[in-house]
Amino acid sequence: MARKPKGEKIDGWLILDKPAGLTSSDCVNRARRLFNAQKAGHAGTLDPMATGILAIAFGEATKTVAYAMDALKTYRFTAVWGAATDTDDAEGRTIETSDVRPAREAVLAALPAFLGWTRQTPPAYSAVKVDGERAYDLAREGEAVDLKSRPAYIERIEVLDTPDADHTVFEMTTGKGVYVRAFVRDLARRLGTVGHVGTLRRTRSGAFGEDRAISLEALSELAYSGAAEKQLHPVETALDDIPALAIGEADAARIRSGQAAPVRGPAFAMAEAMLKDAGETPPVLLLTSQQSGRPVAMAELKLGAFHPLRVFNL
Repeated sequence: MARKPKGEKIDGWLILDKPAGLTSSDCVNRARRLFNAQKAGHAGTLDPMATGILAIAFGEATKTVAYAMDALKTYRFTAVWGAATDTDDAEGRTIETSDVRPAREAVLAALPAFLGWTRQTPPAYSAVKVDGERAYDLAREGEAVDLKSRPAYIERIEVLDTPDADHTVFEMTTGKGVYVRAFVRDLARRLGTVGHVGTLRRTRSGAFGEDRAISLEALSELAYSGAAEKQLHPVETALDDIPALAIGEADAARIRSGQAAPVRGPAFAMAEAMLKDAGETPPVLLLTSQQSGRPVAMAELKLGAFHPLRVFNL
């Protein structure tokens, strides 16, 4: 007999305003305990020194984490010029210094080279795996970490402020897997100096912005009064950019059992247009119930049918 999971069945997204000094896993564990939830995960790690948007998924929302992680993310951060650290941020040990301080004009002129698709080598202190080990674990043990460059996408970079010669404040929107620390490291080198990240805050992660975020302290107070669940957002919130189609209850039942369901009725024209736009790649969409309006599954559209990828038990 299968053992019953500990905790309550909680489904939905919590948008936490992560404080500095805690790991993302620390925050997930604390939130999970506050909700007494059976299952929880998050959509994109933040460094311990970083603050801001940490999207935490409970229960069935964990099935949408991969889609949330693929969403664009926006960061506001400060570059500190003239000192490189072994972690590429303010928590590391200084390993190199420079007297060069880049002018604002030089910084602006260097930014276009980082826009769009480029290649980026992750910091040695990162969660990238090397022969099955986390790079940061190897780096902490004093081992040389040789990480390969990988594709990186940066949609937008702006200089917000230059408070003094040693600091520049940026805002940047990136794709999945881009390291702000690596960007500052590489930008400093291009400008003929060295640098590291002094402060870092994530202000948006896909559909989740600061307007929806709550601090751990505020969440703890709500949990004590029994009102924490009012902070949860629906499972489908992370899927705002994915087309949704409503299907009848008979087809919903087929999908929930793992079977394909034919495309029919009003959905046919929309499905036909999606296939035309998608080319050779089968489009992914969210199927909802015509009866309840609730999510049924993430499904792939191919060969005139919806094929379930992740089924929601809601």
